[in-house]
Amino acid sequence: MPPELSDDRVATVCRVLIDHGVRFVIIGGMAARLHDTGHATIDIDICPSNDKANLSNLAEALRELGARLRVEGDPDGVPFDPHPDMLREVETMTLITDYGPLDLCLAPAGFPDGYPTLREHASILVVGAARVPVASLEDVVASKRAAGRPKDIVVLAVLEAHLRRES
Repeated sequence: MPPELSDDRVATVCRVLIDHGVRFVIIGGMAARLHDTGHATIDIDICPSNDKANLSNLAEALRELGARLRVEGDPDGVPFDPHPDMLREVETMTLITDYGPLDLCLAPAGFPDGYPTLREHASILVVGAARVPVASLEDVVASKRAAGRPKDIVVLAVLEAHLRRES
């Protein structure tokens, strides 16, 4: 299993996204980690806004990050052109960048409209020197519960306990 991403690498990816004007929210395991739950993760999951201008900005940011399609058995990934029209057609995309794994999820489990609802409850947290939008822990838990994948079910009890301690 690859090592967990350092805060510096997470901050670098987020700074590139922000510098390109990408509107996004960090979701999933990275969001849980950034909420100090002790959750370990090896990638950054983001939910970007899916409007045309934002997907154009995202495509430029992905080019700068050296994004490639992440495929099993090829640690370097497969080159692709992150064209906005192609990004508009996907719900999820697993990528490898020059700074580590990055997953795009335009309609996370439990949040079919994606970005607008997640952004509404998101917090701005500081990672490295970057101020990044991070999904609320409540939304992370709701999404993991809705996904129902074994890897999500395993962490639900820990995340829910963290939520109870915080309230």
